[in-house]
Amino acid sequence: MSLSQIYAQRVAQGQIASDPAQLAVLPALDRLLADVAAPQKRGLFRKAAQVKGLYLWGGVGRGKSMLMDMLCDALPIAVERIHFHAFMQAVHMGLAQARAAGKADAVVPVADDLAARLRVLALDEMQITDITDAMIVGRLFQRLFEKGVVVVTTSNRAPDALYENGLNRQLFLPFIAQIKAQLDVVELVSPTDHRQGRVQGAARYFTPADLPARAALDQIWADLTDDAAGVAQILRVHGRDVVLPAFAAGVARASFADLCAVALGPADYLAIAAACRVLILDDIPRLGPANHDKAKRFVTLIDTLYEAKVQLFCSAATPPEALYDTGEGQFEFARTASRLREMQDVGWGQQ
Repeated sequence: MSLSQIYAQRVAQGQIASDPAQLAVLPALDRLLADVAAPQKRGLFRKAAQVKGLYLWGGVGRGKSMLMDMLCDALPIAVERIHFHAFMQAVHMGLAQARAAGKADAVVPVADDLAARLRVLALDEMQITDITDAMIVGRLFQRLFEKGVVVVTTSNRAPDALYENGLNRQLFLPFIAQIKAQLDVVELVSPTDHRQGRVQGAARYFTPADLPARAALDQIWADLTDDAAGVAQILRVHGRDVVLPAFAAGVARASFADLCAVALGPADYLAIAAACRVLILDDIPRLGPANHDKAKRFVTLIDTLYEAKVQLFCSAATPPEALYDTGEGQFEFARTASRLREMQDVGWGQQ
């Protein structure tokens, strides 16, 4: 059964709503499914032809992950479906083990291990924010392609926009060319954010930060992630680890303490904003001169989320205007309070 037939069946059963933009990209998925499922003809002196993979990109909530999951379910061969950040965590662990074992080129055994146990690697939400990852993925993917692994990936960015303005980006450009050569690049163009509709009109700022507030944020997490359990994500920023305690479907969840009570800076918050489309932030406390360092980090975090148009759902001790209402720094915090108010507006960040 083709992906187009599976999609039509799910529409008929009421499991999903038909979307013209999704229908437009189904032929590319049909092609990939047929190519992977076809018998691999091998001659005496030639290897089986490499199947061209797929790079599906477009705005958040457009159904890219759903379509990739549909493809993975239909594939009759070994496939691994994993979020890109989780994949890179596993790769870094594999590289460390290979180096500890004395391997001269640690990338080779990591790639070969992947190739030995799967034929299709499906990566959700590819995003490159760290120079180390930028250097690793090029060589890793080259080896995977040589081994016949088919790569399917989704991203919010076109290939040419990956690692945009990154450090030493010129060294990353060959990987972009590799993507274009090895993967069928398809844009999913739709004005509809299907997930956002699930919380349209929902409150975004809950006060006080009590049990009802936590329950409300739990429900928003469930609605936006299809009730995913969430896994910790580690972002590599200039060789350091920035931890998001829970991550799924482009939605991150953390507490104020996780992000503002530790020594994070602008580069870290930029990486967080690049990695997620929604941040659920629990337990923002009252702020003031006594915890001014945490307040400064919170201001930087909100500024970064605001500029990146990341959706924010949060719980706080007080309304925005009362979070920092006394002492030195109160005047400067007024802009942050204003931005917190603006970010609560229905439709904010969707323009």
